[in-house]
Amino acid sequence: METFGEYIRQLRINAGLPIRAIAAQLDIDSSLLGRIERNERQANRDIIAGIAKIFNQDEQDLFHQFLSDQIAYKILDEDADIGVLRVAEQKVEYLKSKAK
Repeated sequence: METFGEYIRQLRINAGLPIRAIAAQLDIDSSLLGRIERNERQANRDIIAGIAKIFNQDEQDLFHQFLSDQIAYKILDEDADIGVLRVAEQKVEYLKSKAK
């Protein structure tokens, strides 16, 4: 198990590419990419899409990894338990049913 940032860093290292090369392809500063890899900053949809394209990853899977990090950090910050996820799942189903 690894964080989104750790996963991105591992993709880059496995490809043998320096951070500045990936940052240039994403049209972002290499320091921003470094902060994303260290989980100090969040990526946005455009960065996630770019990373997926560069490393031939499924964009939806990559977004799921990103979003799961956000949820995990929020639960950790609030000192909540796994029960929050069960309630959230029920609320998602409820909100989906209302949207129909």
